[in-house]
Amino acid sequence: VNEAALLAARRNLEVVTLAEFQEAIDRIIGGLEKKNRTMNPKEKKIVAYHESGHALVAMSVPYADPVNKISIIPRGIAALGYTQQLPTEDRYLMTREELLNRLHVLLGGRVAEEIVFGDVSTGAQNDLQRATDIARSMVTEYGMSSRLGLITYARDRRPMFLDIGGAGHEKEYSERTAQEIDEEMAALMEDAHQKVRSILTEKRDILERIATVLLEQEVIEGEAIKELAAEVKQRGDSPGPASGENR
Repeated sequence: VNEAALLAARRNLEVVTLAEFQEAIDRIIGGLEKKNRTMNPKEKKIVAYHESGHALVAMSVPYADPVNKISIIPRGIAALGYTQQLPTEDRYLMTREELLNRLHVLLGGRVAEEIVFGDVSTGAQNDLQRATDIARSMVTEYGMSSRLGLITYARDRRPMFLDIGGAGHEKEYSERTAQEIDEEMAALMEDAHQKVRSILTEKRDILERIATVLLEQEVIEGEAIKELAAEVKQRGDSPGPASGENR
């Protein structure tokens, strides 16, 4: 609200409009627009498919926050584009399926690059970091690995009354367990990767349509993304000419 009010004041407006609130959200989530950061056509195309992949996966899994906007206008320190999701309510707990869906959305950009270009870029670095953190927490903190059971392996959580100096920071499980943790994390990531690849392969035509429009417009609002997907699906569902009919 404060950011929106400041924007309205700079624009000499007497009231704060929806445009100021939307710009305030964009600034808080993505940072300031970097209009002097110009991507070459190849980079812009990669980013367009990357962000379209995030958005399409978010629209395809049951527990993802709704997509509010996708953009290929650079913002902040390093972001060349972003997919903005806004929760519909405050949340204090997450289920295993919800966490898996977060993994799916985070991998959507990387997998879109794989499918479309047969190669991957460095653009997924932050996505992979966040996805790895979720997978690690699922395995080591939340007891969501059937292989490792209902045990937490998070470090540096020893109660103060048990703190005995340096020993409190030593690894409290065996090398074998450490290997099992790594394997479980890798399995979660690979399962998510295959799920996302299946989604985007099946919906490749929708991915292409969203990315094409994003390249043209640079920003697409959430409702417009849904409309694009519906248009493509409707074309695909439309019956073709009957056998022998003139074309």
